Amino acid sequence: MITVVAIGKKHEDWVYPGIERYEKRLRAPYDVRWVLLPHSSLEGDRARQEESERILSRVDPDDFVVLLDETGKMLDSPQLASLLEESFAHSRRITFVIGGAYGVDDTVKHRAGLVWSLSDLVFPHQLVRLLLVEQIYRVEQITRGTGYHHS
Repeated sequence: MITVVAIGKKHEDWVYPGIERYEKRLRAPYDVRWVLLPHSSLEGDRARQEESERILSRVDPDDFVVLLDETGKMLDSPQLASLLEESFAHSRRITFVIGGAYGVDDTVKHRAGLVWSLSDLVFPHQLVRLLLVEQIYRVEQITRGTGYHHS
């Protein structure tokens, strides 16, 4: 099972069908569980700290944590597949983290086994959710050796 901990509201109407499309295709251990945490009522650094504490309260000590952050390392899909397969081979649960509008503080960055950037571009959080679930599906297909991903 893969858990996605994200700051924000439920999936918006325009993105939900896409997320649902990929989720329906996923099979264990790639099935996704979403933990959506509300935005902080604070602003700036105080919001970042408060949201980061709530994020970390949802992460188990043994989880392999992948933080999505624009300052992170870029991976191609086969590299991501290899990383996730290695975590599953060591019986580690995988938790992806999508921070709020102010990002996350250093406690979350230090807890992450990988800080991953989807792109040099910045995307809205709702779109990041869709991109993430598609990449999880792509990783599953790479691992299963299907023709979905063309290298």
